[in-house]
Amino acid sequence: MRLLLVCVGRPKAGPERDLAAHYIARAAAAGRAIGFPWVELRETAESRAGRADDRKREEAKALRSLLPPGFAVVALDETGKQMTSRGLAAELGRQRDAASAGAAFVIGGPDGLDPTFLASASLTLAFGTMTWPHQLARIMAAEQIYRAMTILSGHPYHRD
Repeated sequence: MRLLLVCVGRPKAGPERDLAAHYIARAAAAGRAIGFPWVELRETAESRAGRADDRKREEAKALRSLLPPGFAVVALDETGKQMTSRGLAAELGRQRDAASAGAAFVIGGPDGLDPTFLASASLTLAFGTMTWPHQLARIMAAEQIYRAMTILSGHPYHRD
């Protein structure tokens, strides 16, 4: 099963970008042996539209263009469901075992995700009820994907 982290915005070079890339690379390495042969980060530019609703609509269209057919969409949004790391790993394991094509974790732009995009997601997740900067949300999502790979493989990285 393939995994994607799809984000609005392209951060400048620096420690935040490096850390997200580090976790994506670790997830890809850890996932190969357990049925996740491919983990990738994809990015699209922020919309320059004047109104927030227009920006979200344009960004949703760009995000959809980056999603392969048949992928489950996991939208990251502050209104989403809170889940434990073990719960997320179990969900990814179930999808893998059901021969799902893949899952895409999606982070919207500064205005959030378009309501239509959110409604079409397979799952909407929140990293708590606080608002997080997009760079931190990207790092946290990449780390949770890596953590899920280690949980599913029995690696001792995760501790309860």
